Amino acid sequence: MGAIRTDAGAASASPDAHPFDAAIRLAPDGDNVFVGESSPAYGNMIGPYGGVIAATLLNAARLHPSRAGDPLALTVNFAGPLADGLFRVVARPARINRSTQHWHVELAQGDGIAATASAVFGARRETWSSTEAAFPAVPRADQVRPRARMPGSGVPAFIGRYEFREVYGGFPDFAKPSEAEDSGSCLWTRDDPPRPIDYLSLASLADIFYPRIYRRRGRWVPASTVTLTTYFHADGAALDRQGDRHVLGVARALRFGNGYADQTAEIWADDGTLLATSFQLVYFKE
Repeated sequence: MGAIRTDAGAASASPDAHPFDAAIRLAPDGDNVFVGESSPAYGNMIGPYGGVIAATLLNAARLHPSRAGDPLALTVNFAGPLADGLFRVVARPARINRSTQHWHVELAQGDGIAATASAVFGARRETWSSTEAAFPAVPRADQVRPRARMPGSGVPAFIGRYEFREVYGGFPDFAKPSEAEDSGSCLWTRDDPPRPIDYLSLASLADIFYPRIYRRRGRWVPASTVTLTTYFHADGAALDRQGDRHVLGVARALRFGNGYADQTAEIWADDGTLLATSFQLVYFKE
């Protein structure tokens, strides 16, 4: 990838920028190339939180002068660890059709690729529509107590960048291991501090759920996302209606075995609009 210029301004976020906007900020550094810098505010146990990496890759395609339309789909492949510091993102249109644009995006540090992505953008139009998935029967966000801050120096920083109001399937207490019969979780969540939702924050929220193996086994198990696909069902009007209020997230796994598990998730607006669905493959060592 070559040397990364340190004068590209990737980290020169406005002092009053929301932490999320500062974390995904990119500066142009030539044709198809952008430079960014990891944010300590969204650190995970190893490197940055995967959701903010996904949002950064989507942001590179969004910022490209050839981009048109809204995000329809995003697949991110986490190829290797991303260290703290500067990185480079290359976003190229693979093909532009009359109704859709197909993008290839790579994130690299030094000579190594840390993540690749494919993104699809397109113009939405009025058609017949129907949602077969059902909005869960759950208490309103204001009727669910926020989860207390998790104590301890080993808690990933990104946890503090979101508010969690867990309806069921909350984060297991590793001090008291207890296996669960199912892997499901349901929670209300939003950025902390609150931020109006958009496609970039929606891409990040799609990865907000802890690995389902934690819930089933009731204890910490080495696990990491290998690939994450998000489908954006919301149009701009639905996102505008939602604003900075809590969204409802529902997640579960369908199969564990041979060192891998899937993980499915739904992100709902509080008016019952399905905003996004996501599917990921998770590696675990058990």
